[in-house]
This record gives sequence, structure tokens and C-alpha cells, in this order.
Amino acid sequence: MAPLLSDDKQTHLSHVILQALQDTSEGKLRGTSTQALKEIKRVLADSMNVEEQIHRLVRSRLQSYSRRIPEGSPEWDVLYEKTYREELRKRQLG
Repeated sequence: MAPLLSDDKQTHLSHVILQALQDTSEGKLRGTSTQALKEIKRVLADSMNVEEQIHRLVRSRLQSYSRRIPEGSPEWDVLYEKTYREELRKRQLG
């Protein structure tokens, strides 16, 4: 499966996040903007990798059912969402 966000979109989102962090009075960034952008992009990439792992795991589980459930059907959608949320809870992400 392709990445959730292209490199250009990750870069743009990193700049938007950095600007939002700089505009807030809640805290102060340490280091340079370049370092912050690199860290933001790393966190985004890590998050997307976790999303991809969970997606593959959920699809695999649903495809392993003894009764075939057509992908894209309402039943598939409900089971996918339920299984996805369970996996997020297991990983303490949701």
C-alpha cells in the first residue's frame, strides 16, 4: 500500500504544524526550525507506519474468517472499524 501522505504533503504539513507551534504561547521550541521540521516529519512517518501496520493486520484478520465477507460491504465496514479500534486500544493509541 502506498504511503498515506506524499513527501510533499508531509513537508507541507510539517511546516503547518511548526507554524502552529511557533504561534502558541504554550511552550517554546528548542533548537532550530530545521531540527523541529525533521522531528515533525519523523513523527508523521512513524505514525503512518503504525497506521499501515494496523491496516494490514485488520485486513488479514477479516480475510481469515471462515465465512468470506465481501470487502466494501456494510458488514466488512463495521467489522473493519471494530477490529481497527480494538487494535488501537491494544496499542494504547485510541
